[in-house]
Amino acid sequence: MSNATQTLEHPTEKAMSKLDELRAAEFKLLLETYERNPILFERGEGVHLIDENGVRYLDLLSGIGVNALGYAHPAIEKAIAEQSRKLIHLSNLYYHGGQAAVALRLTEATGMDRAFFANTGTEANEAALKLARAYAKLKRSEGVQLGTKFLALENSFHGRTMGSVAATWKDKYREPFDPVMPGVEFVRFNDVDDLKSKFSTEFCAILVEPIQGEGGIRPMSHEFLETARDLTRSTGALLIADEIQSGMGRTGKWCAYQHYGVLPDVTTLAKPLAGGIPLGAMLCTEDAARAIHAGMHGTTFGGGPLACAVALAVIDTIEREHLMDHVTDVGTYFREQLAQLAKKHDAIVDVRGLGLMLAIELDSADLAKTVLAEMMKRKILINRTSEAVLRFLPPFILQNEHADQAVAALDEILTEQPAAHASATPLTGGKKIGQ
Repeated sequence: MSNATQTLEHPTEKAMSKLDELRAAEFKLLLETYERNPILFERGEGVHLIDENGVRYLDLLSGIGVNALGYAHPAIEKAIAEQSRKLIHLSNLYYHGGQAAVALRLTEATGMDRAFFANTGTEANEAALKLARAYAKLKRSEGVQLGTKFLALENSFHGRTMGSVAATWKDKYREPFDPVMPGVEFVRFNDVDDLKSKFSTEFCAILVEPIQGEGGIRPMSHEFLETARDLTRSTGALLIADEIQSGMGRTGKWCAYQHYGVLPDVTTLAKPLAGGIPLGAMLCTEDAARAIHAGMHGTTFGGGPLACAVALAVIDTIEREHLMDHVTDVGTYFREQLAQLAKKHDAIVDVRGLGLMLAIELDSADLAKTVLAEMMKRKILINRTSEAVLRFLPPFILQNEHADQAVAALDEILTEQPAAHASATPLTGGKKIGQ
């Protein structure tokens, strides 16, 4: 028995709750990478998480956009049970039936031609970056002048590996690990003139999130995405769409770029793809796929039998239950209610997003912290990103009544805050709300 365990179980110690014991053990044993909220969840049902005392919380974050079908969904339970009795893991040195089946569904849904399966979003983005560099090398061998640099966007977030973090804009993600991968430059978000002035044949790819997630749920303008597409076509560079957070139906379409009528060369998916089982995918066109051959890239766990079986169940459920239509309907209702709330409270400076990828921006980070804590007291889970932005990424099975519950709680909290209460106006106000 470890010293940590002996200390926790010592008979002279004051009795500790299960949560206290867990926090003490993690403090001694885990790398301090997270600031966890002091709640111990033990199970979930539908759109609710349930803690150790049986208290139910409305989950409007869904594991940061992962649990699209909510908790304890029978389709996921069935897929896990059936596949676990057959094969859980198989080396990519051999065939199993899952990868081709999932690849077919994803390529048909996204307009892409080929797939590579990884474990996570950052690994999918890493594969996309490697593909872009390899593709540029191939194009140079064919006489096309194409460099090795990447153009990414301010406020971007693409992951935690050394390549994807290099394309992530905020210094706090990159500076602790300097020097990160060189050759990445940033353009101002939705600034078409800045994009045009910075792009050149030195770049092998432009990397975009059609709707920025960690950056504050910021939808890209049609003009900006169309310009990025035109610029990359003019030189032969690749347009990479990071759909890790916005993909798999969260905006009411399989990918957010489908709202724009713009087809990228590469897209990346993860988060809800396998219903909570780790799975990421890098999808690309046939032309881009020419740059990769056997031995250039790989993974031990990516695209395993269990993950693929669950991914098929997730895709089947989204289609069978018409969940993207539901996401559109409930998302529209939720956003309308948030917009009405913004007319009442001047502390809300913007409401934006699409489908069930929504946010409200408040006028201060301190207020956002307060609202987050007060929502948790009311047993509603959201999170804060980009300092003053409250983010909503609920399960796709959310109902209007759940949106009403969240909006009522926000209204109560903002009314109670001194600054918000002083500036509260009637619901007939005329504040302009962004995308």
